[in-house]
Amino acid sequence: MAHRLFAAIYDRMLKSTEEAGLRRMREELLAQARGRTLELGAGTGLNLEHYPDEVGELVMTEPDPHMARRLRDRLASEGGDRPTEVVECGAEVLPFEDASFDSVVSTLVLCTVDDPHRAIAEAARVLRPGGRLLFLEHVRSDDPGVARWQDRLERPWGFLAAGCHPNRATPATLESSALEIESLVPGRLPKSPAIVRPMVTGVAVRPS
Repeated sequence: MAHRLFAAIYDRMLKSTEEAGLRRMREELLAQARGRTLELGAGTGLNLEHYPDEVGELVMTEPDPHMARRLRDRLASEGGDRPTEVVECGAEVLPFEDASFDSVVSTLVLCTVDDPHRAIAEAARVLRPGGRLLFLEHVRSDDPGVARWQDRLERPWGFLAAGCHPNRATPATLESSALEIESLVPGRLPKSPAIVRPMVTGVAVRPS
């Protein structure tokens, strides 16, 4: 589903969160990206400035055409000399060969995909043996009271936030996948509503 208005306000909506710490979190996570790198659900391109020189080629997927247009605009002005491609597709069906990427990046994406199990399986498929999924996602709270509110507000929040599900147990989904979790650090999404504040950052590896 396309979300023209959400795409138009997305950067402004996240501005205070980015300035309060999310930008630093992105930078620290993406510093680990290497080689041919795939970003899932790249949105308007807020990760673009954080990719290190060790990323030799970047492929950015985005299923929403309005987000993809803004992503291409940012790439044209900030993309630099690195070979970079924008592909309009969802994370559940990636049009790439098996074992074709060294790194896959997912930041604030697995809350919105239709099928997170399928999206992670696709990430595992396209990673080379030893390749790494770098993730930063808001997740279901360990606090039962907060989790109940996440469940109650899932539908109205999703309507306002372009299909976001605030109550997804993403660590459990990763643990049940073909990837091996190398690190998983709980945290809090700064300057954000309570139902999307619980978050995790980490790395999962495709076994060699």
